Amino acid sequence: MRCVIARFPFDLTKSGVLQSMRGVKPEPADGDSVIIGRRAYPAKQVGQVITRQDRRDFTTGEVLRAMAKLGFTCRSLPRSTAPASDLDPLRSASVMLGSPAV
Repeated sequence: MRCVIARFPFDLTKSGVLQSMRGVKPEPADGDSVIIGRRAYPAKQVGQVITRQDRRDFTTGEVLRAMAKLGFTCRSLPRSTAPASDLDPLRSASVMLGSPAV
C-alpha cells in the first residue's frame, strides 16, 4: 500500500511492518499506540522504525492512518485530565483524606 508520511511516499505492507518491528522493544505507550503482534508500540516509535526518519518529521495521525489501512489495531490511551493543584502538599493531603486542613 502506498502512503505518505512526512511528505515522503512509502510502499508499506503488513508483512513488511511486522518484519521491521521484529526484535524492537516497545517503549512505554502513554498516548496513541499501534498493536503489532501482541505488543503495543507508541505511534511515533513505529513511524521512526518503518520510515527511518526523525520523530519530529511526522505526526502520530499520519502513522495511525497508515497502520489502520494496513489492518493494525490503533488506539489512544486516555491522557490524564486531572487539573493541576494550587494547594501545598499539606492541604493537598488533607483534601485527599477528606478532613479540613489546619
